[in-house]
Amino acid sequence: PASAAAVPAAPAQAGGADSKTGLPVASSQVLSGVRKTIATAMSTSRREIPEATVWVDVDVTKLLKLRSKIKEAEGQAPSVMALISRFAVAGLRRFPELNSRIEAEADGGLRHTILEGVNLGFAAQTDRGLVVPNVRNAHKLNAKELSAEFARLATVAREGKAGVADLSGSTFTINNYGVFDVDGSAAIINYPEAAILGLGRIIEKPWVVNGKIKVRSICEMTLSFDHRVCDGGTAAGFMRYVADAMTDPKTALASL
Repeated sequence: PASAAAVPAAPAQAGGADSKTGLPVASSQVLSGVRKTIATAMSTSRREIPEATVWVDVDVTKLLKLRSKIKEAEGQAPSVMALISRFAVAGLRRFPELNSRIEAEADGGLRHTILEGVNLGFAAQTDRGLVVPNVRNAHKLNAKELSAEFARLATVAREGKAGVADLSGSTFTINNYGVFDVDGSAAIINYPEAAILGLGRIIEKPWVVNGKIKVRSICEMTLSFDHRVCDGGTAAGFMRYVADAMTDPKTALASL
């Protein structure tokens, strides 16, 4: 009967056969909790944000040397991600469109809100999945303070003790996927933000310096951005500012 045909088949249980492929089912469960929240956020981002991606390979040889000198002199040094984040926050002051969000109005219009100050989100892998803690008022912190906050919040997130304030309210996100030993990725924007900066692994490559081939430490950096808030020129300008600061960190830090 027609009514019976309208009833969907019960999902196969682990150990049973998958009705669509005929293959054995390893596991099957309805998403819930953090995994459901992540899935919903990613779907919303892809559905609502028309994103574009730009990328650049960056010579970070001098940045690594500077960090080593700081560690040698002081016994500890900010993480590489914290140093790059300092440059990114400075870049957002120059290109504030990337530190913003677009939201739908009740009448169907779109409101573009640009923020003063940065709550800096960063992707952290936990046993419960990927979460994005954020450093509140990151624009007020130096590289050492940013490094300490990254470490503290990552620990809190992995222990499952992060509060709502820790996991919401970010205005711009950095994703260091280099820790997974990959070179690059076009990351999904952390909705409702306007952009996400991605950092790949740092590896040694032959690089042309002043007309000569040398071995340098190279990092691929990507920026996925909401094309509604700015055009490619703005995104490229931000990327060039951050990349140049990473290449010549002493000069950049002196002007911050």
